[in-house]
Amino acid sequence: MRIIVISIGRLKQGPERELAERYATRFDDLGRKLGFQGLDVREIPESRARDAATRIAEEAAAIARLLPEKSAIVGLDEHGENIDSATLARHLGQWRDASVANNVFLIGGADGLSPELRRKAKLSLAFGRATWPHQMVRVMLLEQIYRAATILAGHPYHRP
Repeated sequence: MRIIVISIGRLKQGPERELAERYATRFDDLGRKLGFQGLDVREIPESRARDAATRIAEEAAAIARLLPEKSAIVGLDEHGENIDSATLARHLGQWRDASVANNVFLIGGADGLSPELRRKAKLSLAFGRATWPHQMVRVMLLEQIYRAATILAGHPYHRP
């Protein structure tokens, strides 16, 4: 199973990009040993439309063009579930074991994901009730994906 993160907005050079790349590299090293085929991060520029509805629609169309068929979609959404790392690991392990081709995590723009994309999601995640900058959400997501791999591998990185 390939893991794909599709994110509205680009990370500029700096500490957030370095940290995101560090967790992606760590996952790739460990994930391949666990039967994952790698991790791709795909960035989409934010819509410049004036109104929120148009921005959401334009960003949703751009995301839809990148969604591979046969994917388990996870949407990051402020109204999503607050699950622990072990539960995320179980989901990833189950999708991998069920031979799901792709696990796609979606990070929407400032206005969120479209209702259509939220309906397609098998899981909707939130990182608490606080509002987080998209750059931090990406770093936290990549860390959680790496942490999930360490849990599946029985690695001591995760200490519950």
